[in-house]
Amino acid sequence: MRAPPLLLLLAACAPPPRATAAAAPTPPGWEPAADAPWCPYKVLPEGPEAGGGRLCFRSPARGFRCQAPGCAAHASAGRSLRASVLRNRSVLLQWRLAPAEAHRVRAFALNCSWRGAYTRFPCERVLLGASCRDYLLPDVHDGVRYRLCLQPLPLRAEPAAAAAAAPPEPAAPAECVEFAAEPAGMREIVVAMTAVGGSICVMLVVICLLVAYITENLMHPAFGRPGLRRQP
Repeated sequence: MRAPPLLLLLAACAPPPRATAAAAPTPPGWEPAADAPWCPYKVLPEGPEAGGGRLCFRSPARGFRCQAPGCAAHASAGRSLRASVLRNRSVLLQWRLAPAEAHRVRAFALNCSWRGAYTRFPCERVLLGASCRDYLLPDVHDGVRYRLCLQPLPLRAEPAAAAAAAPPEPAAPAECVEFAAEPAGMREIVVAMTAVGGSICVMLVVICLLVAYITENLMHPAFGRPGLRRQP
């Protein structure tokens, strides 16, 4: 059985695990159910007159691990939504839901915006199915502050049942997470400067040791040895 393309992409982006400190597996509750192999979603257009978007399907990212330095994790205030910013400027958004709440949710509304100089600008609106527990943003800009908000949408009551039943429960508040992708060029410059600085420090230590050795073993006998007296 071949692995889904998304898992292959994420595996290529994440660095290999270290032998000293292996990354912890994905905690329970962050992955979809075993009987949900696909996540249906719609990328909604900005204007309401453009239509409802095209229905698409994607495979969930099961067993995903966020490891530094190739991945930086950001969590919402309620700790139920997290964004893993990968080195290739893609962001994997994951969320969890209690089993009791999962039966009352029909879909998830995802809203993306980024902060400008004076205001916020929308970047993407996505409607995801109730079985979805993650979504991948393929490309984000370096140095831009993003804000992703996810809101569960409750089930719709039947018209006949709605007239006789109590008022429907209000929708749950949205969970939001903010992050900024680190510029790749600046990261490479910092790594290069650190490597060069370390090499310079090692060279200075070697030079100091060499000078001390020369001073102690070559110059001291020439100036510190007492002169030989002539015998009468």
